[in-house]
Amino acid sequence: QVQLVESGGGLVQTGGSLRLSCVASGRTNSNYVMGWFRQAPGKERDFVAAITSSGRSTQYANSVKDRFTVSRDNAKNTVYLEMNSLTSEDTAVYYCVGKRSWSVINYLPSQYDDWGQGTQVTVSS
Repeated sequence: QVQLVESGGGLVQTGGSLRLSCVASGRTNSNYVMGWFRQAPGKERDFVAAITSSGRSTQYANSVKDRFTVSRDNAKNTVYLEMNSLTSEDTAVYYCVGKRSWSVINYLPSQYDDWGQGTQVTVSS
C-alpha cells in the first residue's frame, strides 16, 4: 500500500502560478509512474500530466501543455506540478496518482493504483 499526500493548492488570480507537491510513503519502489488528475465541479476526473519512474519522459493533456510542468525527486519520493498562466478553466481538485510501472503512462483514472486525497486549486479573475 502506498500513501500519497498532496500539498500546495490554494487560491490564485488569473495568470498566476502554483506549485503542487505530492509525497509518496509506504510500500514504494523504483517502478512507480506518478502523475496528476483533476476534477472540476460537475465534470469527470481528467488526466493532467504524468512522469515515468526515471523522470526522463512526461506526458501532458493538451489543455495544459506548455503551461504545466511535472517533475519528480526520487530521493524524496515526491512528484511536483508547476502550474503557470492559470485560468479559471484550471479550477479543480487536483489528485496525485501512482501506478506500479517503470515507464507506461496511462490516461484513464482506472489505470492508476494509488490516489491522494486531493487538493483544491481555485483561480479567480
